Amino acid sequence: MAEGGVPDLETQKNEIGNLLKTAPVKGDSWYLIDSRWFKQWKKYVGFDNWDMYNVGERGMFPGPIDNSGLFAEVESQVLKEHLIDELDYVLVPTEAWNKLVSWYACIEGEKPIERKVVEHGMFVKHCKVEVYLLELKLCENNNMDNVVTRHFSKADTIDTIEKEMQKLFSISLEKETRLWNRYMTNTYEPLNKPDSTVQDAGLYQGQLLVIELKNEDGTWPRQTSQTKSSTATSRNLSTSPKSSTCSNSYSSSSLSSPSTVSNGDSNNSSNILNSSSSTRGSSGYGSMNSSYRESPSQAGLCGLSNLGNTCFMNSALQCLSNTGPLTDYFLQGKYEEELNRENPLGMRGEIAEAYAELIKQMWSGRNVYVAPRMFKTQVGCFAPQFSGYQQQDSQELLAFLLDGLHEDLNRVKKKPYLELKDANGREDEIVATEAWENHRLRNNSIIVDIFHGLFKSTLVCPECSKVSVTFDPFCYLTLPLPMKKDRTMEIFLVRADPKSKPTQYRVIVPKLGTISDLCTTLCQISGVAAEKMVVTDVYNHRFHKTYRQDEALNHIMDRDDIFVYEVSGAGEDDIESSKYINLPIYFREKRLRSSNTPAGTILFGQPLLISVPKDNITLDNLYDLILARISRYVKQTHKEIIESNNCGSQSTDNGLSSETNGIGDEGEEEMDLQNAMGDNEEPGSEPENSQSDSSAADENDKMENGPTKRTTKENTQNYRKKLFTFNLVNAYGTSDFSSITEDGTFLKLSSHSTIAVDWDPEIKKMYYDDQEAEAYDKHESMSQPQKKRSSVALRDCIELFITMEVLGEHDLWYCPICKKHQQATKKFDLWSLPKILVVHLKRFSYNRYWRDKLDTLVEFPIRDLNMSEFVYNPKAGLYVYDLVAVSNHYGGMGGGHYTAYAKNKIDGQWYYFDDSSVSGASEDQIVTKAAYVLFYQRRDSYSHFDSPSASLSTPTEENGENRKHDEDKMDTN
Repeated sequence: MAEGGVPDLETQKNEIGNLLKTAPVKGDSWYLIDSRWFKQWKKYVGFDNWDMYNVGERGMFPGPIDNSGLFAEVESQVLKEHLIDELDYVLVPTEAWNKLVSWYACIEGEKPIERKVVEHGMFVKHCKVEVYLLELKLCENNNMDNVVTRHFSKADTIDTIEKEMQKLFSISLEKETRLWNRYMTNTYEPLNKPDSTVQDAGLYQGQLLVIELKNEDGTWPRQTSQTKSSTATSRNLSTSPKSSTCSNSYSSSSLSSPSTVSNGDSNNSSNILNSSSSTRGSSGYGSMNSSYRESPSQAGLCGLSNLGNTCFMNSALQCLSNTGPLTDYFLQGKYEEELNRENPLGMRGEIAEAYAELIKQMWSGRNVYVAPRMFKTQVGCFAPQFSGYQQQDSQELLAFLLDGLHEDLNRVKKKPYLELKDANGREDEIVATEAWENHRLRNNSIIVDIFHGLFKSTLVCPECSKVSVTFDPFCYLTLPLPMKKDRTMEIFLVRADPKSKPTQYRVIVPKLGTISDLCTTLCQISGVAAEKMVVTDVYNHRFHKTYRQDEALNHIMDRDDIFVYEVSGAGEDDIESSKYINLPIYFREKRLRSSNTPAGTILFGQPLLISVPKDNITLDNLYDLILARISRYVKQTHKEIIESNNCGSQSTDNGLSSETNGIGDEGEEEMDLQNAMGDNEEPGSEPENSQSDSSAADENDKMENGPTKRTTKENTQNYRKKLFTFNLVNAYGTSDFSSITEDGTFLKLSSHSTIAVDWDPEIKKMYYDDQEAEAYDKHESMSQPQKKRSSVALRDCIELFITMEVLGEHDLWYCPICKKHQQATKKFDLWSLPKILVVHLKRFSYNRYWRDKLDTLVEFPIRDLNMSEFVYNPKAGLYVYDLVAVSNHYGGMGGGHYTAYAKNKIDGQWYYFDDSSVSGASEDQIVTKAAYVLFYQRRDSYSHFDSPSASLSTPTEENGENRKHDEDKMDTN
């Protein structure tokens, strides 16, 4: 690193560490840095106390900031999709970025990835760095075939977009224009508040915006159809007592049929769509958005507009909407009598009211689809995590919503204090009844009536055998999926034989195994000894990580490029192998200095790991070893062996090589490489805006590595010209070191050394075969059909849920007898089940290194799900359920799309809900790998729902003498 005031490593660590604690402030700029580079920097400066081993090691020097791994296309520098914070990138504030750039520079040609901090939430505000900009499609009203894509921040205003479109379509700023967003083929909504942000407007990814230019006669091209539809839409379609405002959204395909409305809550007083009003009128984005179709829709078959990554919310809402007992409760207005606005744990009744209004609109039979803006606003008010427009989890929203509705509708106005009691040897039935009654003393709502059941939880101390039995209520079952015990990995084996191409293998390894398991498996099918394997992660033409044999395989992600190298011997006890070191070799192409760019190098090809003698190796030896290793794809010529001294006066331009470079002495192969390489940089300087500038060429006499004798005119009778030169570089291959230790004519190399093989562009073009270098063979394991993931039955998931397990070391239980935390055994049993059984399939798994979605097909019954065998209560009757809804998730981690299947309670048919679209479905379409949350309705609850306490009795006894709270009985028919 260049001198010039660069602070020491401890100062760097402290300064950046303090800046990383900065809280994001709206409008500030933050920068993305590839987490791989940042982790390398952290190792170099000893950022983490537990990782101090390599502090200051030259091999750990990170070099210039390199974000190329974050781009889908390096040229366009568009970010890859679904990047994850901390895993793929880190965010640093402006001051931290400026410091890092001043100390380390950036890769040449890479622009900083700058992102703004935006404010999320309508009422409860919180700031967040907007990593992904919103992609909007733009077109003119008179030429909708010419669609142009542009990216905008959610903090950008409508006015900013309009000016960009005017510039894009060469519309004079003096001309009057207005913007529309197109929801569907013939459904438009005006964007008539220039100061509103993209987020306020509810614009979403891929939204099509249309700019309309006013006619010379003062009319608008769309004014005619708007005027025709204004009469039909001037009425207020909202059933909200707070009255929402109609806006100027219309469909040109029909004029008087039912509308699609927004579940909005606006303070605007205007209820009339006036076709002649200014486009900068007063209707807000939270207002009603009308759309029309030719015939009324059936009640419940109402889509929900995607307001911007809100498909997760739409999916959960459609499932709840088709839960008959709950929907009947709201449609009949019974919630109004039970609103609990004083509950400190509730939301002042606002969540219940917003949900009620939405349900009424969806079941009015008048709306094709509803834009649930007011509902989303209320949810965001009380749960900031749902206030923005980032993709969320439908089950998490469902859990929040059920809890929010419960507290808003809790019939208990003042909750009594109750002390939890252990069973202490009492009979299960007594303890269960006590637990349920205590639960009902504090929690008594329609949600408890319909969705709550009871667990039996048993803990056993491994030391004193103390048994603790408790009964706890639940609102939904989170079922684990049976995990595969093995994992399929695709890796490349690079043999030591230079004539062998790398071979791609597909191996099956233990999912929770180690690197040694991978090597053992690969040994069995390749014949290469496991102790001679080194497993690496190759990233951007260099080694990102070299794995130890005892490291866990879950550190390796599916997207990593894993290369296994055969070396002389990796065993620590191998005396012979101790004489060798495994030397990383990177390939770089020199860039010549031009008027616009400095001289430097670019990494290319796949790196090599070569076993070389630890001692007694000269520069010629190293050259021969590398040349032999790459002989498969580097052309050999007899001219390369012994040359005359006609070029003997040339001197090397490389820090390690002490001999001239070149190929031959005839025709076009004769070159003056000294001139071809360009001028050299000052020794010890760090690269600026390039991966690696030459850093030692004109200072070879100062080098401590390699032979001390230089080739001169007096010493050139016989010499060999070389195809390439060498540099000792950092682990990233981005910075050259100006000197290394030398012992006479032998190189001093260590296990931390990394060598770069630098090629002149012209010589590389003549002698290096790129196509052959990238060639590889496929082992027969790659062509063998992969074992299809077998499906699992829902009952398998239930059985796994009730299987006894040992608590994890971070989830200990405090034993009251031993007076200390113990790793107890734990077992869940189902004691009583609710009328609506919500089953959450735990498809997503997380840990520090592993984030995965299980796409296992779970076979679940559409009807006749008999849960009786899983109910531990010996007096329980039949628990038979039929499926009524499914929330689906398509895609992987960090993204994807949510939809829903639901059975309409009026006609008994299945339908598919995909945001604003609703279509018919058949039963054979419902069971898929995408199924995420299942909603089952108990057979005896189709036409009525009884007292909450009755669920402690058998389902068939609910109308009998066991009913204890007749006053809780409700008839929703």
